[in-house]
Amino acid sequence: MALQRVAVIGAGAAGLCAARHILSRPNSFARPVVFELTDNIGGTWCYDERVGNYDNGRPVHSSMYRDLRTNLPKEVMMFPDFPFDPQLSSFLPHQEVQRYLERYCHSHNIRPHIRFNTAVENVRPVVEEETTTWEVTSCDSSGGQKTETFDSVFVCSGHYSDPHIPDIPGVENFKGEVLHSHSYRYAEPFSGQSVVVLGAKASGLDISIELAKVGAQVTLSHGRPRLTFPLPSGIQQSSPVVAVQDDGSVRFQDGSVGRADVLMFCTGYNFRYTFLDADQLSLEIQDHMVSPLYRFLTPPAFPSLFFIGICKIICPFPNFDCQEEENRQIQEREDTTKGKMKLKSQRQQQETSICSGSYPQVLKTWLLPQLSICQESNVQFALAVLDGSVSLPSRAEMEDEVRRELQEKVERGVQRRHLLIMEKDQWEYCRTLAHAAGFPPLPPVVRSLYEEVWRQRQIHPQSYRSLNYRLISDTQWELID
Repeated sequence: MALQRVAVIGAGAAGLCAARHILSRPNSFARPVVFELTDNIGGTWCYDERVGNYDNGRPVHSSMYRDLRTNLPKEVMMFPDFPFDPQLSSFLPHQEVQRYLERYCHSHNIRPHIRFNTAVENVRPVVEEETTTWEVTSCDSSGGQKTETFDSVFVCSGHYSDPHIPDIPGVENFKGEVLHSHSYRYAEPFSGQSVVVLGAKASGLDISIELAKVGAQVTLSHGRPRLTFPLPSGIQQSSPVVAVQDDGSVRFQDGSVGRADVLMFCTGYNFRYTFLDADQLSLEIQDHMVSPLYRFLTPPAFPSLFFIGICKIICPFPNFDCQEEENRQIQEREDTTKGKMKLKSQRQQQETSICSGSYPQVLKTWLLPQLSICQESNVQFALAVLDGSVSLPSRAEMEDEVRRELQEKVERGVQRRHLLIMEKDQWEYCRTLAHAAGFPPLPPVVRSLYEEVWRQRQIHPQSYRSLNYRLISDTQWELID
């Protein structure tokens, strides 16, 4: 039987994970071809001080800023079989995450299979009788174009590179600087300026704190419930910006008006796959939505195309879709129990109950791009589909399941632009993929520590990163000096 050829688009965390698992199955898959737009691995973790476009005219991919530190500990970010250096602190600067990915790449000998400075321009399905192959057209740095045929395509290009900028009437009247957090690198240029930050999710809050530290006067403008934990002096909250007036002043939803030197959009990112024809794939690709995707992974019409890591607001490991009603019932049962987890502090050792209940909504948005079982589960499930270990339902059945799940979310009041957001559903989704594909499920300690960090953010939003943890078993972690 001929080995299957797989194209991997992107050499960030998800692409490296895909390549590593393809290489580990030499009896089923040929060596992968990994297409990477830039000259290095790491994706968004690869810091680049440049903004705008590269010399070749292509847009800068990374959204990383200079002083970013992870907001989840390394103990729940790592790939399951590849730990971080235990000597490192739990909350890492982005440089350490990049070094980790470079070690992962070297350890699994992935680099020889990466084509750097190569853009994928078109991915097209070719259907002959009941068999689908994929024509992938790429262009290298010299302008040379090449079309190759693959049995499957893994889209690992991420979704943190195309800024989403909402329409604000009159924004062209603003007299100062307008930028998106995608182009933010460090705070010093904004010292002494008045900055309106639009959006109070991960980047909005983190960048606001950085700006306040260098003496900027920050107005954190958002439509979420008011943040109740203490913010640094220099940050005030306001209602959403609704317009920029003719004289350049900013009008807020509550009717107040103010002036600012800078408008900074921390408003997230769009899904953009310029190499795909959505209509041809029977997909709908909008700013915040790609549908239908069975298990948030594959279009029912073409189940050899996989989108790895497409969902938002997830634990580094835990994954995406699961059947909503089943998720709800399982979660409700779990929410009635508490797991005992061992916590050792500097002064005492005590048993701490970690509850799986709901935390304030703002805290559920504090997740930066993460590594690990998020991609790991997706990749292993996708490869199990390709090698026949997992049999998918019919196209009609998959489409019906996706439609039903999304409709249930809509009926619960979830806005369309939030339909790909996972919160507590992520845990059962991971279990579902693991059970179906026969790989080990996520150990309970990951969820426990993940939720403990949420709790610490609520209590100590500016200092929780000073804590350090250690996993001591599949069910226990400890706080260390």
